[in-house]
Amino acid sequence: MSETPSGMSPEDVVDDAPPGSIAADVPSDAAVLAEREGMNITSRSFGRQTWDRFRRHRLALIAAIVLALLATAFIVGPWLSPYGFSERDVLNMRSGPTAEHPFGTDTIGRDLMVRTFLGGRFSLRIALIVALLTTLIGTVIGAIGGYFGGTVDTIVNQTINLFLIIPALVVLLVVGVRFAASPNSIAFLLAILLWPTIARVVRGLFLQYKEQEFVLAAKAAGARAPRIMFRHILPNTFGPIVVNATLLIGVAIILESTLSFLGVGVQPPTPTLGNLIEESKGQLDSKPSAVLIPGGFIVAITLCVNFLGDGLRDALDPTSRKG
Repeated sequence: MSETPSGMSPEDVVDDAPPGSIAADVPSDAAVLAEREGMNITSRSFGRQTWDRFRRHRLALIAAIVLALLATAFIVGPWLSPYGFSERDVLNMRSGPTAEHPFGTDTIGRDLMVRTFLGGRFSLRIALIVALLTTLIGTVIGAIGGYFGGTVDTIVNQTINLFLIIPALVVLLVVGVRFAASPNSIAFLLAILLWPTIARVVRGLFLQYKEQEFVLAAKAAGARAPRIMFRHILPNTFGPIVVNATLLIGVAIILESTLSFLGVGVQPPTPTLGNLIEESKGQLDSKPSAVLIPGGFIVAITLCVNFLGDGLRDALDPTSRKG
């Protein structure tokens, strides 16, 4: 028999043994223990771990399904209706929900189901544009301030604080009264006012990660600042950025609806959930469904987005061991 080489344990011999040899067929203590306990020791990717944690968050999973169903209804619903969004049914003006008009009709006979679905489509479009623009602007500015520090960080931090104290609703009201509001202009204005939310989060994360060993190693290897910022540090901030961007969708929905309700948001004939409520507010006593249905969609979207954000926060947390 051959002896074990000096300084090596029997386990080392097993690990170094070529495939097919007798030593390679001897199970290690860890494998034997795992087999006895019925454990699965196959490794899982980060994406698989994230999905496993997310699907255990029941509210978040339900919220994602409801959001998908609402988005599908907003996109497909108007095509399935025999009525156009501006088509009038003069024989059924101001009617409540019926088989012909499931959501009823407005004061001039337009089908409210079609208009509500189109309004939801425009509201979601505005919210998604706001989330994307806000994330882009906030990530870039926060990354610059957090990575470079010093005077640059002071300027960025003070700019963030300045925007945070600006009364966003007042600014939006003034701009909405002064200029004609379209879905794209409202989305751009909201993004300009909401980017500090993302920037503050990204700045804090960059301040934390820029002193880590992998960043110092990249600097020692000669990597330039943009590569270190967006190639090495930014992927580690992906989770918090996604969570905050998701939550901003709900904020944008509420702000857009508030502006439209006050009459300075997106103007008719373009329907949104907010201006549908504004058009029907005089019928709250006689036909509450005209107000409650679009209002219910706003509440449902906002709740689902918040539940989804909570689930993504838990699922994308690398320190979590759930799932």
